[in-house]
Amino acid sequence: MMMGMRDDMLRRETSKPASVAATLARFWIYFRRYWFVLLGVLALILVSTWFQVLVPDLMGQAVNCYLTPASTALFSQQMIPGAGAAQVGAGCWFTTVNPQWTTPDYIAGLGGLVLIMAGLYIASSILGGLMFYLMAYAGQNVLRQMRIDLFKHMQALSLGYYTKHEAGDVMSRITNDADSIQQTVGFPLVSVLQGSLLIVWIAYSMLTQSFYYALVCLVVVPFMFVATTWFSGQARKAYRKVRSSVGSVNANLQESFSAVREAQAFNREEENIQAFNESNAASRDASIRAVAYTSALMPVLQSLGYVSLAIVAGVGGMLLLNNQNLGGEAITLGLVISFIAYTQRFNQPVAQIATMWTNIQSAIAGGERIFGLLDIAPDIVDKPDARVMPQIQGRVAFEHVFAEYEPDQPVLRDVNLVAEPGQTIAIVGPTGAGKTTIVNLIPRFYDVTRGAVKIDEIDVRDVTAASLRAQIGVVLQDSFLFSASIKENIRYGKPDATDEQVYAAARLASADTFIERLPQGYDTVLGERGGGLSQGQRQLLAIARAALSDPRILILDEATSSVDTRTERLIQGALEKLLHGRTSFVIAHRLSTIRHADMVLVLRDGQIIERGKHDELLKQGGFYHDLYMSQFRRDIDFEEVHAEPQHASAVAAPAE
Repeated sequence: MMMGMRDDMLRRETSKPASVAATLARFWIYFRRYWFVLLGVLALILVSTWFQVLVPDLMGQAVNCYLTPASTALFSQQMIPGAGAAQVGAGCWFTTVNPQWTTPDYIAGLGGLVLIMAGLYIASSILGGLMFYLMAYAGQNVLRQMRIDLFKHMQALSLGYYTKHEAGDVMSRITNDADSIQQTVGFPLVSVLQGSLLIVWIAYSMLTQSFYYALVCLVVVPFMFVATTWFSGQARKAYRKVRSSVGSVNANLQESFSAVREAQAFNREEENIQAFNESNAASRDASIRAVAYTSALMPVLQSLGYVSLAIVAGVGGMLLLNNQNLGGEAITLGLVISFIAYTQRFNQPVAQIATMWTNIQSAIAGGERIFGLLDIAPDIVDKPDARVMPQIQGRVAFEHVFAEYEPDQPVLRDVNLVAEPGQTIAIVGPTGAGKTTIVNLIPRFYDVTRGAVKIDEIDVRDVTAASLRAQIGVVLQDSFLFSASIKENIRYGKPDATDEQVYAAARLASADTFIERLPQGYDTVLGERGGGLSQGQRQLLAIARAALSDPRILILDEATSSVDTRTERLIQGALEKLLHGRTSFVIAHRLSTIRHADMVLVLRDGQIIERGKHDELLKQGGFYHDLYMSQFRRDIDFEEVHAEPQHASAVAAPAE
């Protein structure tokens, strides 16, 4: 079933259209904060690229100006009447070539030109290293900010999002997808930018030196463009699937590790291994497909580059052998050599871009997934004019409340209730009746579909969620404990609490006895999710955490259902003290939690069908009576025999 859900999510995510321009524009929003660094990178790219474009021109000058000056002069006189010796060394802007020069003069000039070219190579390498460093600096800061924004957004997303999406896939956005971007924002990105500029600059230089010859040499460029466009489009689709399949693998891992005890208890290890193999194989197949497209692009571009090189040499050689011009433009040996060097230079960034294209496409796919998550609007947001919730007195009212998680599938229907300050409201009903939904609406974990939930006559939607939840305490059936000390876990709900307040809260929850028996007491560091403690001990810590925050409204969602009867009796007196003076909503399956409630609400199919005190509802002989006889009857004998001594023990414990 879970594999089917993952497959559906994968199909939805990889089938949606994606705009590369829109994704790049989103990246620019982050990079523009470092515009001064990018400006420096751009300047270095321009200078470094100019050096690289300059070298082929100097190679041509070496041939025309120093190696074959006499041939050049003779050729110029034949092709351009009247040029004479004045055309010898035309285009040699490092020196004025004199027909009277001797061999040592030409050797000296050639040596100087070679030194200049060597200097350009060295300078280009130094500038390249500097621009890679600056780009990495900007890129890592951008990645850091993206992770921060993503984590903040994940914290702001409503609970409804996490009930529909696997935790492993969500975590994959901030780890794997962000890593794919990290692998691109340094060397690959600069290489692609510089390579693109180099391609344009070389094409411009060729066109300005010999327009028609350049057109012949660049005839394969449209084919390169078409090949790059098609292969990159296919690769981007494939990498979207890779990133999604990696998220599926992470989700499978997270689920398997969290449920390892259940897997061993039910002998499901082999099935889990098979499920992981399937998701892992899907990730492998997606990766192979993506790499196949990016790998195929490079040899295609290299082949077209060799064709271009053959055209340059072939056409130029025939024109030289036949002493022909092209479109009225003279073709010299130096020009042919320059164009061969230009073509080689042209092909190098093309191949380089093809090599880096794997990282680029993977980063774009990762960016699409990250920005896709950032674009998900939280279901619960504060109104623009939301105000801070004043000090709560504790009156809670539900006025014709409807609620649903899926459209047209109501979970609550026309619920009306009023809880006065200090009252304890017990909520009972069969599974799926809507008990948890009611208490989730009070701190506004979800919003009502229709109607209103009001606290002290204030609609909870009219105040900020933070100020509302700060005055509401929640103890869940399976409260989460962090890998931190016991003291830090209790203090989680009130970070500024003193140690004495922490100790008092632990005593109130009757947790101090077992805490003091631990090796490091309150400084004992717990394992993941409270590993090393029993379920009952974890619940005691959760109750202590709620007591420390001193909430005006308290929600207990089956808080004692996971503890044994003896532990429940132990904390009953503490709970009575904790509930005193607070408006409390208690979801429970145990009679002891319900008996002394000021009001019992009986839910069925999302509606309150009965309400009243425990004894009153029993006398009615309705649905609650039947529920009591089938579900709570088992507690009666133990209550009657042990209620008095256990109650006394529970009350006395906090006073010690």
